Amino acid sequence: MMAAPRILIMAGGTGGHVFPALAVAQVLEARGWLVDWVGTARGLESRVVPAHGFTLHTLPVQGLRGKGLLFRVKSLVALLASFVASLGLLFKIKPRAVLGFGGYASGPAGVAAFLLRRPLVIHEQNAVAGTTNRWLAPVSKQVLLGLPGAFKTGASHRLIGNPVRAQISALYDLESETPNVFTHERPMRLLVVGGSLGSSPLNSGVPNALAMLSEEDSVRLQIRHQCGGQHVEATQKQYGSVAAASAQVFPFIDDMAAAYQWADLVVCRSGALTVSELMVTGTASILVPLPHAIDDHQTENARILSESGAGCLLPQNSSLGPQLSDLLKAFIASPQRLEIMAGNARRLAMPNAAASVAEVIEGVSLVH
Repeated sequence: MMAAPRILIMAGGTGGHVFPALAVAQVLEARGWLVDWVGTARGLESRVVPAHGFTLHTLPVQGLRGKGLLFRVKSLVALLASFVASLGLLFKIKPRAVLGFGGYASGPAGVAAFLLRRPLVIHEQNAVAGTTNRWLAPVSKQVLLGLPGAFKTGASHRLIGNPVRAQISALYDLESETPNVFTHERPMRLLVVGGSLGSSPLNSGVPNALAMLSEEDSVRLQIRHQCGGQHVEATQKQYGSVAAASAQVFPFIDDMAAAYQWADLVVCRSGALTVSELMVTGTASILVPLPHAIDDHQTENARILSESGAGCLLPQNSSLGPQLSDLLKAFIASPQRLEIMAGNARRLAMPNAAASVAEVIEGVSLVH
């Protein structure tokens, strides 16, 4: 009896790296693969990966960009130690393939995979490639793109989409059968999502925008706002000054699939995973990119939706409130605009990305 094939997944740090990798890990596990994961003890993966039953191997690696000299020296030492540890790990588990989604641990483990001639595949989630993936791309068997723009497509560079949670991808077919269409017969449903920790500019900007609406327009809105655990009281107070608006404030939204299904319009940041979820769920959006994101990648992510007529891009500046208010007013007056934007978003979707990545892994493992 043949032993089950083994894969080493490299992903860590933030949900933008970890959750797409987790979606692929679950598909591969269902297809009979044994999944090992390499990350750090500090990132989100340290909690999420063991909670889903996968073995996590941690490395001491940390970032190098934008740090002082002493920190860089310590980081280089940690990088070397992580590379040696990665060699040992690969010798021990002998994976059939190695799959990287970015994050600090992907660098040393990816180089070790190349040197030991293990098939290396990387997946870049954003429209601008991260540092680690830029380094690993030349030595990878396949470079997979979650959004267009990070690398030129070609024989070994392929646009495949960002893997999203199964509950989210299931909405793609559901929305095509029973689309959520906003009409004048009910209030417009506005979902505000600032990430797991919330976003202070959105927490204040959206209530400020509502305060600029007429009472006639304001009563035509229903709002669900995820503001982060530290900001509930302050955000509720902001909405309290907008008497006509119906707003529910949550520290965190556990069931994002249900939230997308409810919403006519989402106001949010433009991380790669959020952008891909908007596509798959066919949801119109107003995108406010995080202004200090590395290489301004959130702006480039947002442009993919805005230039396709699927979303509106608003920079985070002093004009955010008035511009947001003007957009809300226009959408309330012309609901069909949201329907058009939602359709444009769905046309960009690649809902089977997790399975597609798994198929690439199975393909490269066969020729190894």
